[in-house]
Amino acid sequence: MSPEPAARVPLDLTAALAEVTAVSDEHAARTDRDAEFPVEALDALRGTGLLGLLVPTAHGGLGGTVADLVAAAQTLGRSDMSVGMIFAMHCQQTEAIVRYGDRALRDELLPGIAKGGIYLASVTTEAGKGGHLLSAQAQLTGGEGQLAIDRFAPVVTGGGHADGFLITMRSPDAVTDSEVSLVYAHRGQLDISGSGEWQPMGMRASHSAALKLSGSVPAGQVVGEQGGFHEIAAQVFGPLAHLGWSAVWLGTAAGALSRVLRLLRSPAGRERFDLTSELLLTRISRSRQRLESVHALLARALGMVESGQDLSVPARQLLLNSLKITAADECHAAVDDLVSALGLRHGYLRDSPTRLERALRDLRSAALNYSNDRLHLADGRLALRDQGVNFA
Repeated sequence: MSPEPAARVPLDLTAALAEVTAVSDEHAARTDRDAEFPVEALDALRGTGLLGLLVPTAHGGLGGTVADLVAAAQTLGRSDMSVGMIFAMHCQQTEAIVRYGDRALRDELLPGIAKGGIYLASVTTEAGKGGHLLSAQAQLTGGEGQLAIDRFAPVVTGGGHADGFLITMRSPDAVTDSEVSLVYAHRGQLDISGSGEWQPMGMRASHSAALKLSGSVPAGQVVGEQGGFHEIAAQVFGPLAHLGWSAVWLGTAAGALSRVLRLLRSPAGRERFDLTSELLLTRISRSRQRLESVHALLARALGMVESGQDLSVPARQLLLNSLKITAADECHAAVDDLVSALGLRHGYLRDSPTRLERALRDLRSAALNYSNDRLHLADGRLALRDQGVNFA
């Protein structure tokens, strides 16, 4: 149920994804149980070149499009939602460098990403402000071409295994929290320490634990203009996050529905379940309907992003935010419908081949990952600016 891929899909994308999902499937139960980062899946992403999906071919990458990212994220989400989110967030960081890094930074980083040597983590959360993108409290300082970083982040997905970080901070001369810069730091340029355990309900393999980062980087590692992160957020971070995350969530829920249908149509399933039950059929219908709605909204938002329009226009921001909110709510609800449809044995227990229990736990994080409540507040303000109710 993925949107039609663009014509430039790399010829080996399907094979590469099959290789990664085979590894992911093999280790997903253990990484979820033990809350371990999926090192084996990351190694497969490195080895297949998928970390360089959005890196231009001129820098050795696959030259993929946002549609390729959406298709890949759905496929990985069907296998392991943590792996899908790790991949989607890395691609978001990569695109920021492709579009806003200066030539020297692109020439330095992009070939390494393309070869699988650089996995990127995002550092945008901060104590006291949560994951709010457009403000920062910690300030860049320094002189003589160097910038000092002293940053604590309560949530950094995969940070313990990242080779580099894109970090939001107040720009050196900022007088308000809204003057935010984005800076890149190699792992070797930082002193990194962890803080606390990672023992969540779901998304356990994402290992999104807190990190303390300190060090210094050359001024040329600022991505975009000093204090200009708001443009990167509007044109890259927000759109690719909402498209990538929603694709992963849709993949996770679609995979769950597929496993349920295979169970029901199997000989054992036909003996156990009454496939003429109106209640069962209605719940399956509701689940499919929810996913169709998300898929349609995802395809519409993807088309808008690929058209190259200015994404800061209120109606377009509203569409992207609506995608994230709807996907978070409906994908979780679709799996919850399936839990009710199958009952205790195959809907609730961990050892069911449907894996609904894990999908439900993982998808519960979707509404909290850049909170739906926060987005609704933003959308209320945006809607007030669009009195004509014009749709993107």
